[in-house]
Amino acid sequence: MRHSFGLSTRSGNITCRVRFGCALNVLFLLHAGAAWGQTIRFRDAGIGFVLENGATPEKHVIETMVGGVAAFDFDGDGLTDIFFANGATSPGLLKTGEKFSNRLFRNLGGFRFKDVTAEAGLAGEGYCHGVAAADFDNDGRVDLFVTGVRGNRLYRNLGGGRFEDVTAKAGVGGGLWSIGAGWFDFDNDGLLDLFVANYLEWSPDAAPYCGDPARGIRSYCHPRNYRGLANALYRNRGDGTFEDVSAKSGIAAHVGKAMSVSFADYDGDGRMDVFVTNDKMPNSLFHNLGGGKFEEVAFELGVALPDHGRDVSGMGSDFRDYDNDGRPDIVFAALAGETFPLFRNAGATGFRGWGRRSGLDVMSLRRSGWSPALADLNNDGWKDLFVSGAHVSDNVEMFEAAHYKAANFVAAGSAGGVFHEVPMEPELQRARAHRGAAFADFNNDGRVDAVVSVIGERAELWENVTAGGGSWLTLKLHGTRSNRDGIGAEVRIGSQVNHMTTSVGYASSSHAGVHFGLGSARVAERVEIRWPSGVRQVLTNVAANRAVDVTEPAK
Repeated sequence: MRHSFGLSTRSGNITCRVRFGCALNVLFLLHAGAAWGQTIRFRDAGIGFVLENGATPEKHVIETMVGGVAAFDFDGDGLTDIFFANGATSPGLLKTGEKFSNRLFRNLGGFRFKDVTAEAGLAGEGYCHGVAAADFDNDGRVDLFVTGVRGNRLYRNLGGGRFEDVTAKAGVGGGLWSIGAGWFDFDNDGLLDLFVANYLEWSPDAAPYCGDPARGIRSYCHPRNYRGLANALYRNRGDGTFEDVSAKSGIAAHVGKAMSVSFADYDGDGRMDVFVTNDKMPNSLFHNLGGGKFEEVAFELGVALPDHGRDVSGMGSDFRDYDNDGRPDIVFAALAGETFPLFRNAGATGFRGWGRRSGLDVMSLRRSGWSPALADLNNDGWKDLFVSGAHVSDNVEMFEAAHYKAANFVAAGSAGGVFHEVPMEPELQRARAHRGAAFADFNNDGRVDAVVSVIGERAELWENVTAGGGSWLTLKLHGTRSNRDGIGAEVRIGSQVNHMTTSVGYASSSHAGVHFGLGSARVAERVEIRWPSGVRQVLTNVAANRAVDVTEPAK
């Protein structure tokens, strides 16, 4: 059931949609240790997609990096839909059958989804890895950028359930091996620009033999066997085309082996900065200087390497304030023995490794993960951590004390920026080859759900059925002078700060507004929004347990 009403304030107009939902049967229980909602409960509703990687005995390295997922409302009906990027033949890079098709599922409500790939025109081409969702042309419809091997694709949402491949016109095809990508407005001109995270120089004709030749055991090669690539930055011209500004912005001057990209304004100067995880190389942090220029400051600010000083397998990342101090922090997934690094933003002095103090080091030491997200799963006012679990190599057990298939991981956030691991019930303990993950409230009940891709098995659709949790508020932002999605807008409610971004996790995208858990509060007394245009908007006495559409003031 949904009700709508309009509420006027001196700061602008908002429209609220009241959403009601009920908890379903619980298949597993997680103890959150939080003041509001003593448990976090999910159930796997399932969805009919199997991630294919075209695995071969030669173990081409492209085969293990698949799995991007996007959560976004493609048809504007108020229900969040799901897109899966899929692989192809290896090393041929051809989608030779339906099983390799990228897939779009329309949300019908009640955790029922319908495959609408064919009519949408999104089956795709080539060997695909990641996806980034946003409205790049400000027409009110969310578009998709899909990354892959030797070429990327931009799909414009035409409305009516149809997409058009506009890659050639836009000039963003690339031609390298790209994994992550993300939309952000780096110059605050109201147009979304595109950052593409490029991985390795790869060719099937020059694939090294990795593993144990004496025993005839082949494995996926370590990234050290390949040269890295520079990332790409495309400036949106506003006419459907993009300018490659990788070189003149300073981005192309830094070669890495990028797995993910995430955005936040870490220094509060009103410009979005860029964090890139690199695989077994120091990470990159690009400080937005304005004027179309970026400076790489990862070592200077303490996020290039964890405190132990060794490079790790940087997988997916999230870049947002986890400890409610008003400054965006950084967390990313890595492999067993490396921990999931957490960098706390200390303000003018840079970032500090916070894995030990937060408890995350101990909890993640023996885990391998891909796609993390910081989200308030029980609406107690503290962001929790969800990470999809698995190792890279499918025969890693033959070479080291690690496991290929792994369970997903959940840690509950609490006061003081401390995480508490939640006990795993059997349903969550399923060890599988998880990859990308996206996060959204798929049934509009105020609880953040998750969808996770799995190599060779049905994807997981985790419905959050937590009972007795706190109140919540989700803001759906609509820019007028800023970009239509409001990407880059910072929102503050009390001590909590969050920002609008769709770049979350590994090769994945979550276009679901800005969610806040409010604990016991039934009203958000003051909601402050700093739009990318610089406009500041204040809403007062906004009732909780609603999704609120907020339009940027025109003047």
